[in-house]
Amino acid sequence: MEKLFIIIIVLSVVFFLYNRIKAWRQSEPLLKRIYQSKSTLSLGIFLAAFGANLLISPRNTIDWVVGIVFLIFGIANLIYGFRARSHYINQLP
Repeated sequence: MEKLFIIIIVLSVVFFLYNRIKAWRQSEPLLKRIYQSKSTLSLGIFLAAFGANLLISPRNTIDWVVGIVFLIFGIANLIYGFRARSHYINQLP
């Protein structure tokens, strides 16, 4: 199970960097916002997977606290990124 989370963490970091670079290089404002919202989604997946990984195999109390905080921030980023992506995708001609 831990290996699955590690794969998800690595893939989400790769997608985050890809979308950040695409957003940075984009000149059109709407497409830039779409790529930024996709990178926010990837960041949310990373934080949630990292937090869940800490909660599955905790070593001490600090792992519990950090895992819960990362999970909360990850879920918040997922919700915000999904809403932003949906909002900007609907504005495409």
